[in-house]
Amino acid sequence: MKTLRKPAWLKKRLHTGETYHKVFALLKESQLHTVCQEAHCPNLGECFSHGTATFMILGDQCTRNCRFCAVRHDAPHPLDEEEPELVSKAIEALGLTYAVITSVTRDDLPDGGAAHFADTVRAIKARNPGTDIEVLIPDFQGSKSALRSVVEAEPDIINHNLETVPRLYPEVRPQAIYKRSLQLIGRVGLLDRRILTKSGLMLGLGETHGEIIDVFGDLLQAGCRALTLGQYLAPSPAHHQVIRYLPPEEFSQLEEIAYQMGFAAVASGPFVRSSYDAGKMFLKVKAVKA
Repeated sequence: MKTLRKPAWLKKRLHTGETYHKVFALLKESQLHTVCQEAHCPNLGECFSHGTATFMILGDQCTRNCRFCAVRHDAPHPLDEEEPELVSKAIEALGLTYAVITSVTRDDLPDGGAAHFADTVRAIKARNPGTDIEVLIPDFQGSKSALRSVVEAEPDIINHNLETVPRLYPEVRPQAIYKRSLQLIGRVGLLDRRILTKSGLMLGLGETHGEIIDVFGDLLQAGCRALTLGQYLAPSPAHHQVIRYLPPEEFSQLEEIAYQMGFAAVASGPFVRSSYDAGKMFLKVKAVKA
């Protein structure tokens, strides 16, 4: 298949400056990872310049090999027991009022790294009591006990991305299961109704409009009220190819449909990613739920 040329609307100005370099230096000094860097996020410069970052725990090597993802697939290193405290200190140093914590997938661990997530949330709460916390978690292979341990740490919002439509899972996410991911989102509300849930899709992988709308319905039925929609960008020629570049007006239309269907907060656009304007989305969902 012929590689598509990127359209004009996917050109982005590089953001740098004093705050950008401060965040970059802090992460390097603390030996912490961010999904911004590991996943080649197009918003990295913008977010770093605003003093925000999405911290990636459990190392930087993933046990899965999804065809859309830039994070390295390799045998992971042992857990860093000091990581939760290091993350909490970095959040304090940056003065963050909203923190997003994600991870690689660790199928090699009995609980998928859930206890480490919980330890990180508790460490952040202890050092930064005024900081709202969002966790972007893997599926923990469907383990109810693993999810429960994260829920019991009481993050403010739990995010789990469906990433694409069910038909494309064998091709795009061969080690994941659509229904399993959807069930995880639904279980959060059953375990603790105070915790908000969020999910996201990458578009341009070959999905149809009808399939996208069906996923919206599945998420709403699972209790999810926050949604992100962004353009898939292939990290390399070896990854899944971009089938289509959606124009900005189509993203706007999908956002309008999502709101009409019942979502409380939607971020939809070519450059939108899971943690795009995460703090603002959280406040919007929180206000509607209240």
